[in-house]
Order: sequence, then C-alpha cells, then structure tokens
Amino acid sequence: MRTDTPWSALPARDHLLAGVADAAGAPVLDVVVPVYNEEKDLEPCVLRLHDHLARTFPYAFRITVADNASTDRTPEVARRLARTLPGVRSYRLEEKGRGRALRTVWSHSDAPVLAYMDVDLSTDLNALLPLVAPLISGHSDLAIGSRLARSSRVVRGTKREFISRAYNIILRSSLAARFSDAQCGFKAIRRDVAQRLLPMVEDTGWFFDTELLVLAERAGLRIHEVPVDWVDDPDSTVHIVRTATEDLKGVWRVGRALAVGALPLDRLARPFGDDPRDRGIGGVPRGLARQLVGFCVVGALSTLLYLALYSLFRLGVGPQLSNGGALLVSAFANTAANRRLTFGVRGRGGAVRHQAQGLVVFAIGLALTSGSLAALGAASGSPSHGTELAVLIAANLAATVLRFLLFRAWVFPDRDRGGDAGGDRGGDAGGPVHAPPPRPSAERADGTHTEPADDTHHELRNAR
Repeated sequence: MRTDTPWSALPARDHLLAGVADAAGAPVLDVVVPVYNEEKDLEPCVLRLHDHLARTFPYAFRITVADNASTDRTPEVARRLARTLPGVRSYRLEEKGRGRALRTVWSHSDAPVLAYMDVDLSTDLNALLPLVAPLISGHSDLAIGSRLARSSRVVRGTKREFISRAYNIILRSSLAARFSDAQCGFKAIRRDVAQRLLPMVEDTGWFFDTELLVLAERAGLRIHEVPVDWVDDPDSTVHIVRTATEDLKGVWRVGRALAVGALPLDRLARPFGDDPRDRGIGGVPRGLARQLVGFCVVGALSTLLYLALYSLFRLGVGPQLSNGGALLVSAFANTAANRRLTFGVRGRGGAVRHQAQGLVVFAIGLALTSGSLAALGAASGSPSHGTELAVLIAANLAATVLRFLLFRAWVFPDRDRGGDAGGDRGGDAGGPVHAPPPRPSAERADGTHTEPADDTHHELRNAR
C-alpha cells in the first residue's frame, strides 16, 4: 500500500467558491469520462453531457476524456471533440485501467471539485448537481450516486442486481463499509481531499472506487450519497467474473492493510467543525468505539489461545502451573496484538515498556484466575476439568474489563497518541516531508502535449 502522502491533517472544510469565485475563468467542476475503445458511444456521451452542464450547471466546468490506451478511433474522436467544444479536453494514457486514468487526471486538475461518470451515461444527469453541491458548499468530502437507496429507480437484469448487492454485503461484512453502493460509476471528490487520498490508493482498475471510499470512510471523511435513476447498459464490456475476482483480491489486500495499521489515515482527519473552539475539544474519548471492538476481537482470540494452552499444559502439570503458563504466553500475545491493532502503536519504540506494563496487567489477571481456582478447590475438593474451565472463563471476563481500562489509561494512554516514544501511531507523523510527484504532460486539444509548470499553464481552456 502507498503511504507517501506528504501533508499533515486536512484543514476544516470551507465553501469552495469563497476562495475560488470562478477566478480567471478556472473551472469549478472537472468531469472525467474514462474510456477504452468507445468510438461509438463517446461523441453522443460528451455532447449530451456538455449540453446538460451548459444548461443547468451555474459555474464554469470542464469535461475531460481520459483515454485508456484505446486501439480503435476513440483518440481521434476525443481530439475532435476537444477542438470543437469549449470546455472539453482529451487526455491520452498508454496503459489501461480506469483507476489509473482517474488518478492521473484528478491528480493534475486545477478544478476544486472532481467527478467522473461512465461513458454509457446510465445514470440520469439530473443527479449531477445534487452530487457536487455538498462538495462545493463544504458540507462533504466525497459524493457517490447510489442505485441501492430506497428512493432510487433502477432498471437492470437480475444477474447484475444480485452481483451488486452481494458485493456490498461482502464490503459491509469484511471491511465494515457503511456506504451503500461502491460500484456506481457516478462519483465526485474535493480536490484537496483527492491530493491526500489518491497516493494511498493502490488499485488501478475497477476496485479503485471501492478502495477510495473505504479509506475515506475509515479516515472519518464525510461521504454524501445521492439516490439516482439508473438504466443498465446491455452492451457493457465489463468482464464480470474477472472484475469480481480482482475486487475480492482488493478486499483482502485493503482489509489486511487496515488490520495491521499500514496506512497513515490520520493525515486525512478533519477538525470537528469550522468553529475554532471545536478543534480542541477536551474530555471526549478518541476512538473508544473502535478500540472496544478491536479489544474484544483480540480478547476473544487470546481467550481461545489461553484455553488451548491450559488444556495442553494440564496434560502434564497441575491446574495452577497450567494456568500460570497459559496466561503468561497469551499475555505476551495479547499485549502485542492490542498494541498494534487496538491502540494503533507501530514500530519498536516503547515495545519493551509496554510488555512490562502488560505483565503487570497479567499479574492482576493471574491473581483473579488463580484466586478463583483456589476458591473452587477449597469449595469442592476435586472439581472436574469442565468446571475448572467454566470458572476460569468467568474470572477472565472480569479480568478483561479491568485489562481494557488499564491498557487505555496506563499502558497506552491518550498522551501517547500524538507519536511519542511509545511508538508511531498512524503513519510517521514526524517523518520526512516528501515533495509531490512531477506532473506528466497534458494533451492539448489538437493532440500535442505540454509540460505544465504550474496551475496556470496546466489549464487547457476556459469552460465557457
């Protein structure tokens, strides 16, 4: 996964036109249409989209045709449209991949709002202004069209309907995604967010959308959903089986990266609100719900490990030695797992201290469980193995609550979450600053290329 984002946390959202105000004719919206061998559909799509924007969109706009290494007449059609229509440009890439095309164009656009839609225009264009309005106003960071909203009207076959809903169930169950429709080709993002988020997105194909949304949601960015009217394109060239396979691989890769804390999502954090008083709210626990979930998962796995070790040790030694040995081994594993997964501490800094403090917590747990075993032995003399396990489970539940409180307040307290010697929390906050990557050449309307030195030279033409 890419982690070389060069900025600190995002500032508070503001109304884009308060700073842009259509200055120097720069477009407020850049709509990208990624295409591959679409010589038939490209011209009707761009003409219809351009007409709709000219009639309904109140600000300057641009339409960018991003050609993904087409081998038919698509590049020629794109260049002709760029020559004849104001506010249209073409961009040629020599490699395939919708995600690659969007990342390339979005990374170098000068418009404050970036959007994309599929060339078949399956989505009703009347949803475009509601899609981008929350981004212009500063209310949201990203916006997506949803075909699965209750008020959406969708016409498509049973097969595609089943695949779409099954895919969203997979995202909800495996990545805890809460957005309703990851695959609808109708999305928008603020440029300041895209500059931070795009370097973290690894996929260059169809999974690009999902990865972008999952990382944005995990970082706490606001995703606005717009119900859309959508009619399936029966001539779609998407290979469903291959795309589904690549998507599942992407789900596994992103899930693993999130589980081990490999992404610096803290660089995407927003202040609580626009009021400066909201940016330093005290007394509010940070990440408590997420930490509770992580702690419970780690605790459940640790308990299974502990019970397995206890049963193994019990074959050769008495209950007290078995309990102590099982607790000791599982305590090291529990502290290490909670350090990384629950409290987000990475790196070796402070690891020895954390394990030492974890041993103190372990000693408290040992006292509780050993005391419970001693009390059981005194009460019943020779209890069965099943009774011992039941008592140990109850004692461990009590010790677990105390363990979480001690971990949060003593072993991994709030003061460590800013990146002190206790370890790196969330992505090398004190690491070196990297310069943004150089911009590739942009294609003029006549098909030639320029090397933009700054945003002024990068603008290809006014939108109106």
